Amino acid sequence: MALRDVIGQDRSVGILLQTLGRGRVPSAYLFSGESGIGKKFAAVNFAKAINCLKPVDSQQSSVIGRRNGAESIDGVQSVDYRLIDSCDECPSCRKIESGAHPDFLMITPEKGEIRVSEIRAVEEALSFKPYEGRKKVVVIDDADSMNQSAANAFLKTLEEPPVDSLLILVAAHADRLPETIRSRCSRVNFTPLSPDACEKVIQSVAGQPAGPDKKRSDGADEVQVMVRLSMGRPGLAVSADIVGERERFISLLESMIGVCGETWTDKEEMERWLDLILIMLRDMTVLKVAGKDFQNKASRAKAGSGMTLFNSDIRDYVLQVSKASEIDGMVEAYRKLVLLRARLDFNLNKGVTWNYVSGMMRNLRFRVPAGRAG
Repeated sequence: MALRDVIGQDRSVGILLQTLGRGRVPSAYLFSGESGIGKKFAAVNFAKAINCLKPVDSQQSSVIGRRNGAESIDGVQSVDYRLIDSCDECPSCRKIESGAHPDFLMITPEKGEIRVSEIRAVEEALSFKPYEGRKKVVVIDDADSMNQSAANAFLKTLEEPPVDSLLILVAAHADRLPETIRSRCSRVNFTPLSPDACEKVIQSVAGQPAGPDKKRSDGADEVQVMVRLSMGRPGLAVSADIVGERERFISLLESMIGVCGETWTDKEEMERWLDLILIMLRDMTVLKVAGKDFQNKASRAKAGSGMTLFNSDIRDYVLQVSKASEIDGMVEAYRKLVLLRARLDFNLNKGVTWNYVSGMMRNLRFRVPAGRAG
């Protein structure tokens, strides 16, 4: 894979290729955007392009010649950066792909946090000159999970980066990073993918196209269900059982409605559950506004894409749960849950939050469909 293979992020990839073309790559980048939209994938492939031994034309995939009369620098031949991308075949590209390149370092959180020890490892790696590449490249995934001590230590590295180094911060919540760090990085924003782009990513990773043989027992196309539930974030669909997560979501929703003892297991599940209830409330509201005519397939086809349901494969279930609910109540619940979702960074008490949301669901007069209770 190379930068040209990043799907659905043409603008962001274009910015990166232009900096390569000018030969003026900054010392630090901040790749920002929601989880699962290709930021980390782009970071790794940008590192490949930086250190590729046989760069190719990013549009025609033809090998580009080296500079006329260029001399070797530290044992590495300098190259013409015009329109280049990685070849994805040379030893350097293969080593970076596997994480075995001596001049490439990937930092990831441990137990949901990046500590100062990980930043010390970055400092140590950058203290040496590149061993076989043009630049030392460090990718910090989930950079917004740095604790205060780690952020302070990292700031020192950003203030005086080695000339032959490149730092790439990948963050789904860039605003959580201190302004002093954000201001020292060149920011590249990544956006959620279109449904078509999501489908391409899911199919390319799964290696299996959608089709009649990929129908579920309820007749729904498995890939299309994943596309809708991913909400433009195909990485979520290919890295986890997104359909299974929805089943777990429904189970917890019914526990709330039925005042059962089951609750979220951790903060991550609480965060994902809130994402899914917002999608569900949106679908419920669409069905209420559209009215009964939207129930049949012919009317849904005429309604157009603006009336698409993210949970269309379980439309009947959505209808039954919200049958007694009012639109105004669902809209108000949606507003409150959006505010609650934004406050998860404050380490909300799981039990108190569960009781608060449960009361909200019962006030909406949600009902467990007949045959599922118990």
